[in-house]
Amino acid sequence: MPHSAAPSAVPKRPWYRVLYLQVLVAVVAGIAIGFVFPEFGKSLKPLGDGFVKLVKMIIAPIIFCTVVHGIASMGDFRKLGRIGVKSLVYFEVVSTVALVLGLLVVNLWKPGVGFNVDPAALDPKVGAGYAAKAQATTTVDFLLNIIPRSFFDAFATGDLLQVLLVSVLTAFAIAALGERGQPILRALAHGERIFFGIMHLIVRVAPLAALGAMSFTVGAYGVEALGRLLSLMVGFYMTAGLFVVGVLGLVARWAGFSIFRFIGYIREEIFLVLGTSSSETALPGLMEKLRRLGCSESTVGFVVPTGYSFNLDGTNIYMTMAAVFLAQATNTPLSLGQQVSLLLVAMLSSKGASGVTGAGFITLAATLSAVPTIPMASLALLVGIDRFMSECRAITNLIGNGVATVVISRWENEVDPKKLRAELGHSRSVVDGPPGLA
Repeated sequence: MPHSAAPSAVPKRPWYRVLYLQVLVAVVAGIAIGFVFPEFGKSLKPLGDGFVKLVKMIIAPIIFCTVVHGIASMGDFRKLGRIGVKSLVYFEVVSTVALVLGLLVVNLWKPGVGFNVDPAALDPKVGAGYAAKAQATTTVDFLLNIIPRSFFDAFATGDLLQVLLVSVLTAFAIAALGERGQPILRALAHGERIFFGIMHLIVRVAPLAALGAMSFTVGAYGVEALGRLLSLMVGFYMTAGLFVVGVLGLVARWAGFSIFRFIGYIREEIFLVLGTSSSETALPGLMEKLRRLGCSESTVGFVVPTGYSFNLDGTNIYMTMAAVFLAQATNTPLSLGQQVSLLLVAMLSSKGASGVTGAGFITLAATLSAVPTIPMASLALLVGIDRFMSECRAITNLIGNGVATVVISRWENEVDPKKLRAELGHSRSVVDGPPGLA
């Protein structure tokens, strides 16, 4: 009897071609290079910087095409209003929980107690420099800065909120054209595929970026930078993990999916952030995977870029923990009322921080400038480890914005829970490309 033909199976890619494993190996190699050959490690910094610039180059057009096409083809502007209100309410509630959690843990963990640092012995120029950057942007300046100087200036600067504003206005204008706007929408759809294709090419060199970034970090600061401040780092990483598994885990379970499955689904983006210390490098891949889960273009295009300014959970945890740590390390007493004031100030100063490395440090300076009892010069204590802390901040921000998008899509009944769970169990690498692109 003839043998029946076996069903064709998708060939499994060898491990060395899997993106997140490549990035992980590169991170380990970068740490080794920076430790053994610190000067050579520092010379590899352009690899990481160049990759971040390449990704930032493509973020603005991807967001523009996604948001304009999604909103203009939706035809229901009341839905957009609902998404906006739900997003801002969700962001404020979850961000406040992150701030409170950081405040509680640092008071229980007490990582700065016993340091007995004399602020007069620290370099005041370090704190003053970051304070100047923080004070340069007031609340009014931040709101006015959302409006670009010109239509194309939003793309030149790469400011996500400016790009979002321009995109929404363009979408409304195209929608008002009715049938005459359809050729423009088709052109935007083709443009979107082109820009995602460029992103797929860029992301293939992510392992080199991770190698360069980690080599520079360890080579410039050395593992000894982790020594005395290890307690703060451990506390921060544990708190961020508690927030992701506990808070976001409960939110995800309520929305009908597993936080662990979701983390596995975006593992390539997480390792990319780990290597570059910037959550913006993973933004295009995250948006693509969220759309693959069933989230609409308009929801993804609005929630993700808005969340990068209003829903930075990792940055919020860091700010309250770092501020109280500095008070503990310099023996600065903080009453309950002062800590509540610190919390309220952080709720405002955290808005508008981007996912770029160092933004969390600047917003921390803005918070300290509003609570003058903590010496600004104490910021010098954190300079050596901020790069290591920024990786955890960025990863937490990435996961938080991904969960927020799925949850809001579930509120809008865009995503079927059974299909969502099925897709999360069959993740694909972003380098494979979306359907029809390969």
